[in-house]
Amino acid sequence: MEPNTYTNILHIGRKIERIRRLRGMTQTDLGDLLGITKQAVSKMEQTEKIDDEKLKQVSEALGVTEEGLKKFTDETVLYYTNNFYENSNATTTNIGTVSTVENINQFSMEQAVKLFEELLKIEREKFESLKKEKE
Repeated sequence: MEPNTYTNILHIGRKIERIRRLRGMTQTDLGDLLGITKQAVSKMEQTEKIDDEKLKQVSEALGVTEEGLKKFTDETVLYYTNNFYENSNATTTNIGTVSTVENINQFSMEQAVKLFEELLKIEREKFESLKKEKE
């Protein structure tokens, strides 16, 4: 039987808490995935060292790699977030504009309006038909 090794990469419990929060999970959510109580998750997040087997389970539950969990820092998250947005060419002027919708759907605006009106007409006819059947 191998001896337990312990990981202490600058308070691993705090890293677990930060990643859990970034993932939008509650302590109860994480506890459910791990098969432990919310209180046990709280205690784990206050723990400075966690054995590697438990760390593997936690990283899987959080959807991250063990290495990512061990090396997690807020600074790294901010760095990658800033670089992602800077290099994505996403701006407020081209997100959700009509021209973007036209390019995705390969329809002109007039064609889309005509199609929508035809679909609306069909739905109204169905509604009237069902209304007459109930009477």
